Amino acid sequence: MKARDFGKVAVLLGGKSSEREISLMSGTAVLEALQRQGVDAHAFDTGQRDLSDFAAEKFDRAFVILHGRYGEDGTIQGALDLMGVPYTGSGVMACALALDKWRTKLVWQACDIPTPRFEMLHASSNFISTARELGVPMIIKPAREGSTIGLSKVNDANEFEAAYREAAKYDPLVMAEQYIDGPELTAAILEDESLPLVRIEAPGHNYDYNAKYFSDETKYFCPSGIAPDLEDRIKRLCADAYRIIGCSGWGRVDVMLDGDDQPWILEVNTVPGMTGHSLVPMAAKATGLSFDQLVMRILEGARVE
Repeated sequence: MKARDFGKVAVLLGGKSSEREISLMSGTAVLEALQRQGVDAHAFDTGQRDLSDFAAEKFDRAFVILHGRYGEDGTIQGALDLMGVPYTGSGVMACALALDKWRTKLVWQACDIPTPRFEMLHASSNFISTARELGVPMIIKPAREGSTIGLSKVNDANEFEAAYREAAKYDPLVMAEQYIDGPELTAAILEDESLPLVRIEAPGHNYDYNAKYFSDETKYFCPSGIAPDLEDRIKRLCADAYRIIGCSGWGRVDVMLDGDDQPWILEVNTVPGMTGHSLVPMAAKATGLSFDQLVMRILEGARVE
């Protein structure tokens, strides 16, 4: 498609979630890429403007680059469906399910997708019992947040309560998850095709919010450096996990590899980051796609569910 064929395009960015800062960074990068390609693209911050303004401006397409709640949870997708505006990425059901790590895991377990063992926690949970079941260290995190916000790695029982309180600040649904000790990998998916894996080495093996978006010490490897047959197996597994949730268009699946080369699927992201430290552009670059070309490919896939 030529740039003029897209019509007037809204880049939906910002929003109201705890990931607003990253969404503004991602959205600005996407907006600039579209404008460089001659697309009539305009920023629309859903955290500052009402959707009635969106309807009044008569956009022809929407590039959704809202991370977290009210953008990656199916809410904006439902509104766009009602307005009949084609949008990028997955639809209502897939977005709503993918943001909820608890229910995503239940689906994956039913479909024999390997995912770390877990327990849901509440204020009166017996943390000692949880530790016996899942082992330590373990991960405690909000079930419906991204970018490792509210996530803690717990090494002993004395840290459980503080980790729970930190996660519960962001979401009443709190999950304790088995810790997988091994390389962290991610599979970008574009139009149902798994791109080359990216292997991540974060300082102190702690791929937290700062390491994801701001640290220059985090190292990324693409090609990943793992055996080709193992990479192919992981890519197929990630694509299966993505499709089972009902995702489409583009996304990213995060995975850990244990000492026996067994991959464990952590989560699927229906609106991945598109910042200077983001993983989908890295994987696309390894296939010969520039950032601008990637953005245009994603926009071409915009549709109403």
